[in-house]
Amino acid sequence: MTVPFKVDVKDKVVVITGGSGILGSVMSKTLAELGAKVAILALDENANEKVVSEINRAGGHAAGFIVDVLNREALEKARAEITKTFGTCDILINGAGGNHPKATTTDEKLKVENITNELEQTFFDLDPSSVEWLFKLNFIGTLLPTQVFAQDMAGKTNASIINISSMNAFRPLTKIPAYSGAKAAISNFTQWLSTYFAEVGIRVNAIAPGFFLTAQNEALLKNEDGSYTKRAEKILSQTPQGRFGEPEELLGTLLWLVDQSSSFVNGIVVPIDGGFSAYSGV
Repeated sequence: MTVPFKVDVKDKVVVITGGSGILGSVMSKTLAELGAKVAILALDENANEKVVSEINRAGGHAAGFIVDVLNREALEKARAEITKTFGTCDILINGAGGNHPKATTTDEKLKVENITNELEQTFFDLDPSSVEWLFKLNFIGTLLPTQVFAQDMAGKTNASIINISSMNAFRPLTKIPAYSGAKAAISNFTQWLSTYFAEVGIRVNAIAPGFFLTAQNEALLKNEDGSYTKRAEKILSQTPQGRFGEPEELLGTLLWLVDQSSSFVNGIVVPIDGGFSAYSGV
């Protein structure tokens, strides 16, 4: 992997939730390559083990922990094990999150005849328990790890929390009202935390990725033959750079935000979207 530029994170302890996913794994590997000790928290044991093994084989330092970010007890246990293995947390990346199909509408706009159409999932058919789960995963799944790990970060020099928001937080996308709302909550929470932690040395910022192909959205963006779906084509038509982002294109912003060079940067949400948020569509 090519690191875009070097920052001083040597021997820093990084805790990253969702760190074995497509985006999270790139962050984990890069920070490890720069000398950080990386603790990867995730639910997929195979994916977690794979990323940890790749880092350690390359000469880095990583350890994996199978943890549900909604389980406070499991997070506390992981914290104790990480502290014993690497030391206390210096950088926390809240990368765990996701959507739910039962919290998604079939169409972008409601048609009267679809209200009673059993084949259509309208706003009125959204499953409240699925919406609740989605909000918990994205928001509570950011709040709880922060409560657990930021205790050890208070009072350190240049401690940093990076949350993962989304372009949905700036402009809600059609079909996914719950996910958009949950990510908007992350952006707001980032600003709140940045103020609350300001005097104890913890900076809190967020990255808002635009459209990247991941395991979670691939079925929505690609047909079985590998061609783009109509939704993918619509997204690309609204993205001035005309393509999806590559995971490595998150790294420049991530490294800047965790480095001492951004020591006066606090409470911001950085769009990484190929110009999507700047384009009016005309």
